[in-house]
Amino acid sequence: MSGTETATSGMGAASGYAHPEVLVETSWVADHLNDSDVRLIEADEDVLLYEVGHIPNAVKLDWHVDVQDKLTRDFIDQQAFDQLMSHWGVTNDMTIVLYGDKNNWYACYSFWL
Repeated sequence: MSGTETATSGMGAASGYAHPEVLVETSWVADHLNDSDVRLIEADEDVLLYEVGHIPNAVKLDWHVDVQDKLTRDFIDQQAFDQLMSHWGVTNDMTIVLYGDKNNWYACYSFWL
């Protein structure tokens, strides 16, 4: 799979966005639940929601633990983020889908990182 090319097929509804190529439909996610080249990452404000239920094969990004530097009280640096992604088996050739609660606020923050 070639990442954004495949992930954005059928995204006509998102054409009003500045970068619709970074969005996917829920049907696309459903079609790729078991795709080894796709990593689903749930990023919630309420970190307990993952335990209540999540999309199959998704990993949990704990906003308070995974992406906060404990010493500087800021976001982790690029090296730490790369280590986190590596821990989850994410490679540069994979398509990453971020999602979460609160209108995907924390998923968007994670995308920004």
